[in-house]
Amino acid sequence: MQQISTFMQKYLETLHMPSVEWTDIAEIAIISFLVYHIMVWIKNTKAWALLKGVSVILIFLLVAALLDMSTILWIAENVLSLAVIAVVVVLQPELRKALEELGRKNLISSFFPFDANKETEGRFSDKTISEIVKACMEMSKVKTGALIVVEQEHKLGDYERTGIMVDGLVTSQLLINIFEHNTPLHDGAVIVRGDRITSATCYLPLSDNMQLSKELGTRHRAGVGISEVTDSLTIIVSEETGKISTAYNGALTRNVDADELKAQLVKVQNKTMEEKKILKWKGRSKNEKKTD
Repeated sequence: MQQISTFMQKYLETLHMPSVEWTDIAEIAIISFLVYHIMVWIKNTKAWALLKGVSVILIFLLVAALLDMSTILWIAENVLSLAVIAVVVVLQPELRKALEELGRKNLISSFFPFDANKETEGRFSDKTISEIVKACMEMSKVKTGALIVVEQEHKLGDYERTGIMVDGLVTSQLLINIFEHNTPLHDGAVIVRGDRITSATCYLPLSDNMQLSKELGTRHRAGVGISEVTDSLTIIVSEETGKISTAYNGALTRNVDADELKAQLVKVQNKTMEEKKILKWKGRSKNEKKTD
């Protein structure tokens, strides 16, 4: 018994508990955050199927190592460098999309708000919101197809150049005339920057999201596609049903009414909370005057 006690005492003396500092905790948190988001990204892209295929190959190589199959292991070692390049080539669209999304997050400005008061007036006026909503409602009634892209931080110059320059003030009449059937500008998308329509008949990238309904046509896939690669808000009016949909951050919201459309436009307007409170107070005052 004494020997066991002596052995345990010597064993415990040899144990060493490493010191944990705040930098170690920070490293663990950062690595956990990165691994989690990488796994979420893999699951939502083609990399998930590729990862399952790679897992099968790794299991096969493990069996080959256990059985000492030297020829197979030699081939695997020499092909490994080429396999890494092949994976990068296969996942090039997904990797590009992930880097673009990371660039749109604007992490530096979230920690260091140098230009916090830069856009206090908002990206566009309330009149522009009213004109867009009015135009969409009118086109919805007569089933006029429309595709309107509202620019935010991510500039849409590359897509503007695929269309015809307009540079006109946003009005419901102009939007309706652009998308009217059999007019030169009705096909394609309209890009709105601030309070002006910059370009029409623009070509947009189509989404390859397999979760989108098969009944959706090219107009809806283009609306979702541009929202996947930019931070823009896209408004789609269906030519078949007249229903209004919006696309933002790759997500499609269908059957949007006037109030919901206006709320989404106000959200991307990027006004300060003080200005929103003032506008809300002014609207309340007008309603009170009407009731009086």
